[in-house]
Amino acid sequence: MPESSNPGHSRLTQTHKISIAGVAALGAAALALSVFPGTGQSGNAVAAEPAAFSATVASTKTVSESVSKQHVTAAQQAKTAAKAKADADAKAKAAAEAKKRDEAAAASRSAARKPVYANNLDGWIRQSLDIMKSKGIPGTYDGLHRNIMRESTGNPLAINNWDINAINGIPSKGLLQVIQPTFNAYHVPGTSWNIYDPVANITAAANYAADKYGSMDNVNSAY
Repeated sequence: MPESSNPGHSRLTQTHKISIAGVAALGAAALALSVFPGTGQSGNAVAAEPAAFSATVASTKTVSESVSKQHVTAAQQAKTAAKAKADADAKAKAAAEAKKRDEAAAASRSAARKPVYANNLDGWIRQSLDIMKSKGIPGTYDGLHRNIMRESTGNPLAINNWDINAINGIPSKGLLQVIQPTFNAYHVPGTSWNIYDPVANITAAANYAADKYGSMDNVNSAY
């Protein structure tokens, strides 16, 4: 039927269309509010919040993992340093023990090489000869023994109380009959200062004879 022939029907239809459109709009608004309650912002703005929260959680997780890795690395470094120190200490201890063993062995070898002299004329002469050799004093076993037997017959406490030295108050003493001033002047370092000491007496007399005669081997009478 043509629209101009029934105006009332046309207006009713238009009103219904407007009402239906309004209801649809209100329904859409209500649906939006029900999905995003308590906010006047659009759905797009509210929907961004979960994304930001997820980024924060991810960042926190990354930092936590980084800190954990740093802790593990620090622990490993501390363990490595402790092991290195323990190894160094063990090496130092081993070196110290080895040095101590070497020193003990050297001392033992030195003690083994050190001669033991008999406490008799033979031992005194041999000990004197070793000292003389170390000091560069010439002389032989035969030269020393021969002069000792002539001067004192091997008695380390022999003393001459009748010759010119005794008259002058400085008697000859010991194995090689040395007067005190001569003994003092020709005393050999490392020996006793006791003129009656056999080794000290022999080495001092040999030192004097070397200075005056070249060697005790060249002395064949009172000197």
